[in-house]
Amino acid sequence: MIVNISAKHLDLTPAIEQYIRSKVTRLERHFDKVLQINFVIEKQPHHGFHVELITDVEHHEDFIANSTHDDLYACVDLVLDRGVRQLTDHKDRLRNRKHPEIDKTT
Repeated sequence: MIVNISAKHLDLTPAIEQYIRSKVTRLERHFDKVLQINFVIEKQPHHGFHVELITDVEHHEDFIANSTHDDLYACVDLVLDRGVRQLTDHKDRLRNRKHPEIDKTT
């Protein structure tokens, strides 16, 4: 899995990069066909930070998650939570595509 981290209007410190690389393993734990992950961290004037997570998955279009927060580390955690949710939903759809749930309330 390839992890690319880029920053706009901010210096990417080794601490931030190490934090992101340690947290990215969560994505691979939930879905093993992740090919590439792109993080774009942007410092917005008067609005804190904006983090975009682009996850390239085998045989599917890219999953994109966004988050905005005043704290950079909280922003990274939020965007990773959204990315994990997208991957687990995709995995569930792949597993259940032949046996869709039937609504038994009718």
